[in-house]
Amino acid sequence: MTDTATPPPDTTGRKPPAASVTAVVGLLVFFEMTSGFLQVGLAPLLPDLADHLGIGSAALNWVVSVQLLAAAVCVPLFGRLGDLYGHRRLLRIALAVIAAGTLIVALAPDYGVLLAGRVLQGPIAALLPLEIALVRDRLPVTDARRAIARLVGALTAGALAGGLVMGLVDSASGSLRLTLLVPALLAVVCVPVSFVAVPESRTRAAGRVDWAGVALLSTAMIALLGGVSGAADGSWGSARVLGPLLLGLALLACWAVVELRNAEPLVDIRALAARTTAPFHLAAFLFGVFYFGSQTPNATFYAADPEATGYGFGLTALAISLASLPGAVGSVVGSLATAAVARRIGYRATLMTAFGLVALTFLQFALAHGALWQMAAGSTFLGLGIGLALGAMPTVIVEASDPTRTGISAALYNNVKTLGGAVAGGVFASLLGALTFTGADEPGEGGYTAVWLVCAACALGAVAFAAFSRRREE
Repeated sequence: MTDTATPPPDTTGRKPPAASVTAVVGLLVFFEMTSGFLQVGLAPLLPDLADHLGIGSAALNWVVSVQLLAAAVCVPLFGRLGDLYGHRRLLRIALAVIAAGTLIVALAPDYGVLLAGRVLQGPIAALLPLEIALVRDRLPVTDARRAIARLVGALTAGALAGGLVMGLVDSASGSLRLTLLVPALLAVVCVPVSFVAVPESRTRAAGRVDWAGVALLSTAMIALLGGVSGAADGSWGSARVLGPLLLGLALLACWAVVELRNAEPLVDIRALAARTTAPFHLAAFLFGVFYFGSQTPNATFYAADPEATGYGFGLTALAISLASLPGAVGSVVGSLATAAVARRIGYRATLMTAFGLVALTFLQFALAHGALWQMAAGSTFLGLGIGLALGAMPTVIVEASDPTRTGISAALYNNVKTLGGAVAGGVFASLLGALTFTGADEPGEGGYTAVWLVCAACALGAVAFAAFSRRREE
């Protein structure tokens, strides 16, 4: 398999006109901007949401965790169904389910209904894999690479807008429900837009859905994520943590056996373990650790009262969003520049550069974090590195995969990255919980330093995995 594999023609035997290609990329960019808006826009509203529903911090964690659990199920399923039946078809279904879930979240009268809406938002994580598979099918390799970089740039730009717009709307309106209706409106608009000018992918995988593989992988992911989420208080040795973790590992082992014996597996384990793909998936796991895992600690560090803790800046939610703005802008710039950088130095070198920037930034955070300008300046380079990695990682993984399985390949990348973030959530919560002030519940400054050092180590590990990989073609 090479980067230049050509998909079979559609039923008319003709390639789509250039105008259709331009239209599809533009519309997919809009979907990804909405996706980023939805994923980040809820974050600054979580404290208000807890007060509105009368729930505690433990219950509030499940507002985030339940969406990750749903994503663990939806991503591989939607990816494989897209390979079999068409990525546009599954994209439309995903957008419709997301719109319904976002409306339910906005109008939820109680905690249970809110969680149901968050479950329906699970396919958000499946959008990018479906879009990557579609553009790789419809565009030449060079154009597909640029399109993927634009999609990731749109995702980061949407995330930037989501954090700022939701905070501003909430501050101006004073109504949580009205604020939550903003992303709901965007999600609803995406559904009819997806029927305008998005052509269907032409390549189809043969066979059927490996439902046994779907069930085992989904259950294993849920068990692993559930076990890690139970370790937020540092109790890694408890039965509620070890039980789900051991169950998840056992189910993963069973899943691997089933996939190896299946003639039409959900995931080709042998291809996954090849040197062309395995190092990138390992790097993706570490990427998830520092990408997802650092967001909450960084926000709580910004919000900490320096007079009470000896660190932090006492920032409000809106001020945190503004302080994070350099990093968000850097991420957008990095993702949009991925294709241009990779043309000069290659995608593997781009990944190594990106992870190297991330490692240096986290080391800087660990050593120098006493002034707000130090954190803001470091965040710029952190965002740049993350943007480059977000733009390059899907490309190298998808191009190392069979053209008939691009959807599931991109989906597995997202799942591995999500699992890394879930693991980081439990590990970092344990670190911050273990390194507290004497007789106090607040984390000590050493806890944050430990988190940043772990993130730096993970980024350096990702550099090593990228260097170890062997791609067929840069």
